[in-house]
Amino acid sequence: MLKGLDPLLTPDLVKVLMEMGHDDTLVLADANFTAHRLAQGKPLLRLPGTGMVRVVQAVTSVLPLVADEIHPVGFMQVSGQPEGYLSALQREVMQVLSPQLLPGQSAQAIERFAFYERTRSAYAIVLTGELQPYGNFLLRKGVIGETLRP
Repeated sequence: MLKGLDPLLTPDLVKVLMEMGHDDTLVLADANFTAHRLAQGKPLLRLPGTGMVRVVQAVTSVLPLVADEIHPVGFMQVSGQPEGYLSALQREVMQVLSPQLLPGQSAQAIERFAFYERTRSAYAIVLTGELQPYGNFLLRKGVIGETLRP
């Protein structure tokens, strides 16, 4: 164990988060997600029995979101629902993520099959124990550093 590190962050997950570079994408997937088929050799980590809100809290405690993009977060749009619809789980996750978004930034709803395509280019997938359908999120990694010096 390490001081100050969320105990949900396994050694393998911390390693992957540290290896990711600026603008690499991490997929946080629900238990029903087709992770094995889409992983295609990329790291696939498991947090069974753990809900999405808790996983988002743990991951974002150490992962900065990208600052130079309008949509640092994406989520799988619920099929058959009107534009702007968010499930209860999606609303809960956005409550956790909202304080980390900069002015002008927002999360992007991504159609299911487009979400699968974006997953193919992601750095890694974390398969959670979340049982709510459409409980899938993309987080784009930002940087930690000083302000650019002229």
